[in-house]
Amino acid sequence: MLSAVLHSDVAIRVSIRIMDTFVEMRKYMANTSLLYERLNAMEVRQINYESETDERFERVFEYISEHEESSQKVFFDGQIYDAFSLIVNLIQKADNEITLIDGYVDVGTLNLLSKKKAGVNVTVYTQKRTKLTKTDVKNFNAQYPALEIKYTRVFHDRFLVLDRTTAYHVGASLKDAGKNALVLT
Repeated sequence: MLSAVLHSDVAIRVSIRIMDTFVEMRKYMANTSLLYERLNAMEVRQINYESETDERFERVFEYISEHEESSQKVFFDGQIYDAFSLIVNLIQKADNEITLIDGYVDVGTLNLLSKKKAGVNVTVYTQKRTKLTKTDVKNFNAQYPALEIKYTRVFHDRFLVLDRTTAYHVGASLKDAGKNALVLT
């Protein structure tokens, strides 16, 4: 203020320097506020990204916990109970339909399929030379409807399909699970 009142060269230079300083401070403050705005925007985006990622991981972990299966998928001679236990657990997961493709079914296979939920329909694709009789099928359907046997020779491998959404490749006939080596993939 004193430099504005005084009219000397020094007072004029000081006044100009003061104005330049205020201009520089204003530029600094404007640039700094833009920088802070950008940092805040980045922070908000990062928080949203973390939240979305946490939510996705939570859904994945929830799915895994609800769909947990036995970690053992290879069974050797003598592991009859373990192999049958896994197969029964898989069969019990079906809500509407089970399709079994196995060329060598017998009453033992029907014993496994009897563990299904009520109201689940079963279709078995097998070969005509199977050890399953019409009486076996009739008796099964009397207590655990509905089983349908279809004869075919087009399949070599064995498959267990649940609700047309989940399929397992079965290395040996279900009737031989644990008696021979069995692999489920």
